[in-house]
Amino acid sequence: MAIFKGAAVAIVTPFLDNGEINYPKLSELLDYQIENGTDAIVICGTTGESSTLSHEEHLEAIRFTVEHVKKRVPVIAGTGSNCTETAIYLSREAEKYGADALLVVTPYYNKATQKGLIAHYTAVAESVSLPIIMYNVPSRTGCNIQPETAVALAKNVRNIVGIKEASGNISQVAKLMQLADGCIELYSGNDDQVVPILSLGGYGVISVLSNVAPRQTHDMVMKYLEGDTAGSLAIQMKAIPVIDKLFCEVNPIPVKAALNQMGFEVGPLRMPLTEMEPEHQAQLKQAMIDFGIEVK
Repeated sequence: MAIFKGAAVAIVTPFLDNGEINYPKLSELLDYQIENGTDAIVICGTTGESSTLSHEEHLEAIRFTVEHVKKRVPVIAGTGSNCTETAIYLSREAEKYGADALLVVTPYYNKATQKGLIAHYTAVAESVSLPIIMYNVPSRTGCNIQPETAVALAKNVRNIVGIKEASGNISQVAKLMQLADGCIELYSGNDDQVVPILSLGGYGVISVLSNVAPRQTHDMVMKYLEGDTAGSLAIQMKAIPVIDKLFCEVNPIPVKAALNQMGFEVGPLRMPLTEMEPEHQAQLKQAMIDFGIEVK
């Protein structure tokens, strides 16, 4: 039984002007996503500025999300850390709060060897009973899960079931899926590679784009899975300009700007992230309009 099939939103964390988490706004965003077809919620991922949340904020955001979603869709909690003990702590707490699955990023900054990755993920997985999606994003972490390592973990650790692939390396993903022979659930971590990853046996996407275009992102995946590859590809191609603008500065700077342009008022970013440059804001707004997103 897959954790989900379709599009999961890597949801932003809205902040008040004083920097605190804006929970009424978070509830509004969650409802907007579910009402527009999103298949799962990822809370406290990279897009949620998890690296700037205190442990208390991190866990309260997970608790609040689980409680508000009320099993309407799966809630996947980001609980990764560059410290294995911290990842275990966050994962155990997320399980207590009722999360449906965990998204665990590779250790960043201190990195790890492939042997270290196996030890890290095994220790985290054995501390909980929830299914775990590994998150491979070497551009941010400096650490790449090699296909052989991912497959070894999926085959040998009961609750390591999936991988969010954001390496951008389609050849690596193809090798992963050839070696996996069906033992791993593959999710795209890049919005501009949804269809290519689906073509390699992917189950869906964990998406930044879905914050601003949930229906289109869901449809892109489901059309493919239901056999309408041409319809899926048409959405992917049409979305490329807006995806480009959503990543023209470091994520989640542009997507928060986009949500604010849509009138959601998700507030500021936490330092060291800074507001989007005005010329980029204008380009993003035009790309959103061209894609059919309503802006204020």
